[in-house]
Amino acid sequence: MAITPIVLFNGIMFLFYTFAYLYQFFFIIRVLIKGDVKLPPAKKQHKYAFFIAAHNEEEVIGNLVRSIKNQNYPAELIETFVVADACTDDTARVAREAGAVVYERNDLARKGKSWVMDYGFNRILNEYGDEFEAFFIFDADNIASPDYVSIMNQVFDMGYLVSTSYRNSKNFDSNWISAGYATWYLREGKFLNNARMQSHTSCAVSGSGWMVSEKIIRGMHGWDFHTLTEDIQFSTFCAANDICIGYAPAEFFDEQPTTFQASWVQRMRWTKGFYQVFFSYWKDLLRGIAARKFSSYDMMMTIAPGMILTLLSFFVNATYLIVGNLSSGFLAKSNEIAMASGSLVMSFTSMYSVFFLLGLLTTIVEYKHIHCSNKMKIVANLFTFPLFMMTYIPITVAALFKKVEWVPTKHTIAVSFDDVVNTKADTESTSIPRS
Repeated sequence: MAITPIVLFNGIMFLFYTFAYLYQFFFIIRVLIKGDVKLPPAKKQHKYAFFIAAHNEEEVIGNLVRSIKNQNYPAELIETFVVADACTDDTARVAREAGAVVYERNDLARKGKSWVMDYGFNRILNEYGDEFEAFFIFDADNIASPDYVSIMNQVFDMGYLVSTSYRNSKNFDSNWISAGYATWYLREGKFLNNARMQSHTSCAVSGSGWMVSEKIIRGMHGWDFHTLTEDIQFSTFCAANDICIGYAPAEFFDEQPTTFQASWVQRMRWTKGFYQVFFSYWKDLLRGIAARKFSSYDMMMTIAPGMILTLLSFFVNATYLIVGNLSSGFLAKSNEIAMASGSLVMSFTSMYSVFFLLGLLTTIVEYKHIHCSNKMKIVANLFTFPLFMMTYIPITVAALFKKVEWVPTKHTIAVSFDDVVNTKADTESTSIPRS
């Protein structure tokens, strides 16, 4: 076929996506060969504080605090802080009874987790000084495995000022939405952050289950990241300022949304937040890329609105297809129209296929970490996971134009660590990631 505008456009798009994300293919190969990252034994047991932001979380907060109290790590080296933010239920009481230090906050003007973190960190620093060497950031619906702190202590002892961990889900088997979330997080831990750590490049923190040094918090005088996705903003800041984020295979669990509406609202906030971070830091990341810093390139690929380019490709090919047909071959030949039509079909097909393969690979490699009582739900998720990921297409478009505000996600699945790990797929055994 002759090199026409539509041929050239589709060729450029194909080459861009192929080479832009090729490094993630090598990440997969590396992990398949090496498995989990190996951390050296810690020389010292450091002192930590868990920081938990909670808004009307009375149903789940107790289980999290108890999972922290049940760590196989010296109790005198762990403290738990809960900031009960504008709560209208018994979150504060339940957290205190479980053994946490509770601060109650009622600032209705500055809503969102980032402002709660700023408030809480300032109080802790003012009241406890430099007693704690690092903080674990958790959400109220999380549950920590008994060896969570022990494993995270290994990576902190290596000198990392920031580290993320292995994110699992306590309600994989609720429905296709929760299973979709769970699969993505398993992939993120195993094939992205684990691979980054093995490759000696910076990882990325996500939501909860991560650690930050007291030195960084004190340097900021609290918390200084207030976009809709403060975690990604912080990760991007670290990549742009040569702060290497580590990873430890320390397992924790969180609760995933089970309704499409709740998922839509949450992912709309994430997508809008990614836009905010991208347009705030793209120049810093480009400077890092120019200085041959792979972490800057990796973070650019993480936050860049790649789905926008996919939508642009759909739009260009659809427009070419429509205009070409209406012109009766004057503006486009039949073979060019066929190519535009085929490109639309292949775009959807290839997207579905890529997510299917990622889901299949993650399910096979991480099967022992999937806590689901029904094997058929695990199999069904292989086919619904690509659909879940493709629902980001309308979210990406809507987030461009819609004003998005922080909205808390309701959590109701009150289970303990033992409840989660005892949920097995038929007769298959479960295990916890070890370093």
